[in-house]
Amino acid sequence: MRVAEFIATRPADERRTMALWALAMGLVALLGLGLAPLFDVDEGAFSEATREMLASGDWGHTTLNGEPRFDKPILIYWLQAASVQLFGLNEAALRLPSGLATWAWMLAVAAFAWPRWGQRAAMLAGTVLGTSAGVLLIGRAATADALLNLWLALTALELWRHAEGEGDARGALRRAALWCGLGVLTKGPVALLVPGAALLLWMAFSGRAQLAARLRALLGDGWAWLIFAAVALPWYAYALHRHGMAFVDGFLLRHNLQRYGGSLEGHGGSLLYYVVLLPLLMLPWTPLLVPLLARLRATWREPLGRYLLLWAGFVLVFFSFSGTKLPHYVLYGFTPVALLAGREAARWLESAGGARWGLRMQAGLLAIWPAAAVAVTAWIALHTAGIANPLYRALIGQPAALAPLGAAALVAVIGVAMLVNLRRLPASARWSAAGVVMALVMTLAVVPWWGRQLQAPVREAGQRAAAVLAQTAPPAGATLVQWGLHLPSVAVYARREAPRRPPRPGDLALAREDQIDSLASQLAALPAGRRPPGADGTLPTWQPLMRMGGMVLLRWNGAP
Repeated sequence: MRVAEFIATRPADERRTMALWALAMGLVALLGLGLAPLFDVDEGAFSEATREMLASGDWGHTTLNGEPRFDKPILIYWLQAASVQLFGLNEAALRLPSGLATWAWMLAVAAFAWPRWGQRAAMLAGTVLGTSAGVLLIGRAATADALLNLWLALTALELWRHAEGEGDARGALRRAALWCGLGVLTKGPVALLVPGAALLLWMAFSGRAQLAARLRALLGDGWAWLIFAAVALPWYAYALHRHGMAFVDGFLLRHNLQRYGGSLEGHGGSLLYYVVLLPLLMLPWTPLLVPLLARLRATWREPLGRYLLLWAGFVLVFFSFSGTKLPHYVLYGFTPVALLAGREAARWLESAGGARWGLRMQAGLLAIWPAAAVAVTAWIALHTAGIANPLYRALIGQPAALAPLGAAALVAVIGVAMLVNLRRLPASARWSAAGVVMALVMTLAVVPWWGRQLQAPVREAGQRAAAVLAQTAPPAGATLVQWGLHLPSVAVYARREAPRRPPRPGDLALAREDQIDSLASQLAALPAGRRPPGADGTLPTWQPLMRMGGMVLLRWNGAP
């Protein structure tokens, strides 16, 4: 039975409850998207590439500060560009595709669980997914990760509907091909690897008798392959035709094979990196891992349970052996964890006595989690002397109001305590509402506070540079540059490219205040053939235009 047909058969009050839940999840995904400045490096790089696409009118290729950017395929840039054209160049518009993708991701998880495990498990699975720390972070970021996770979830869940063999199995396979094609257009081969590996492993572990027939059904549908190819391949063919081996080297070799084979850009870690990280990214729902692990053997005996475990297990093992380790990689396998955790939470709520300790622990963590995040934030802000990096010490040490954070934490503790004990509401609704309160405190108070501390100087520098360059007539070719920094969001706020290079006479430069003298000395000491134009070997002079958070925006005057 299709999801729409199933929903039509449910009682009106059940449909109403799910609709209200869906709206609440929309608030979690979309409310306050523009409260924090863009975080560097990733949000700044994606956003500036989108801005340059719009400025150039070239929608087939992305650049970053004028240089080709082969990091990711094109789809996220198209969606961000469309959002910017509708709502203007601002943080909310740049993050909107991720917010909508996260909302759709939650709804897809709930729609999958509802006909299989009931309304309670569906609401809790979607809530666990959408309000966990890891998803709250990527789901509101102007990057490709939330969109990719939506396509991974839709592809893998449709593949299971196909494997079940009930209802429209062929249609499910073709929908999976569509979602997979969009995933490949979002982030490349990983969109094919993860769901494909999950299904093939499930087939292998489910007995050999039907393996050949299942493989023929999976691989022999020509329409599915045609749909996948029609969605995914045209842009890749265009990029290969336009850029040749530069595209192959930059995207396929460097940002796929080299990422797995080696530690790219210093992002390494031990084999246990994701084993330790997953419980942290699942906060505040980490206690649900206890019953999930306790019932591992029973879950394995169920066909769907085995499929979900193999999906999550493949991601955990495969990326544990990757040379490059980034926190969000493990989230490619978080959908099955959230589904199983939601089912275990529903079991807890339905049980009498035996699981009450778990409910109390989970309720306590829901209330304590935002308060703990606020407390840690306040402690760091009040003890900046212990921060080793001078730049971060200056950024976090900027004057900031901590009282609103304390008020938000108090609201969270009281709100969660009241909701969990509000007996007039169904248990799943109470717990989902408590998750929403917790998530909103994090997204409307804690994350924006960190955004202002870490990124407000970059935003101010970009906006100030735009105003200065618009009001004055700089020398020919003078522009804004990043000197000894990699903060691409400054270009977004300046609305112009900001290349990473030493300044030339007339340039505006963003630099760390504690490094300017050493950078200038290094520039003056360069051999004549390597000096930028206007550097004659003497220490140049510069004029500060803005100082903030350990950074300085300066005008470079050249030699004294």
